[in-house]
Amino acid sequence: MAPDDGRSRGGRWSQALSDTGADRAGKAGGRGRARRRRVILGSLAGAVVLLGLIQLVPYRVDNSPVQQEPAWDSRRTVELVRAACYGCHSNESEPYFWEKIAPVSWLVTRDVRAARSELNFSECDADPGENDDDPGEMVRDREMPPGRYTLLGLHPDADLSDAERDELAAGLDASLRDWDCQP
Repeated sequence: MAPDDGRSRGGRWSQALSDTGADRAGKAGGRGRARRRRVILGSLAGAVVLLGLIQLVPYRVDNSPVQQEPAWDSRRTVELVRAACYGCHSNESEPYFWEKIAPVSWLVTRDVRAARSELNFSECDADPGENDDDPGEMVRDREMPPGRYTLLGLHPDADLSDAERDELAAGLDASLRDWDCQP
């Protein structure tokens, strides 16, 4: 039998090494990873609970009955207006399922309410808001529909070509000129 020089398995040198600070640091590192994992899982669970709770806040797009629509000049204008404008500027908004989930629903509701206060194709209001901008001109100037509405392909029907913008602007000019709500 060979003498124990500390290099064999279970010898006194290996036992001495197991009692060093390096081994204790390894055990502490394992406890640190477990603690970090608990913190991350706890945070994720808290975020899921919070996301569930904010769904209870009743701030969503609501659609009142349509009171009056403009007399549109053509079917093409109606198609373009419905595709590019009705999502915000009418009482016929149909948000996608993900637009009904808070906090996204809060942003969508805020935008729709602001848009309707400026111009609502479903209601004839003698004072349509503080903004007296011409809707046709806003379409021509690419102010409407806003870029974020079509960002990442979210509302592809509202992503108008230059020709469609010109058609929509002309249709809005012709249709809203004699509508009581448009100066």
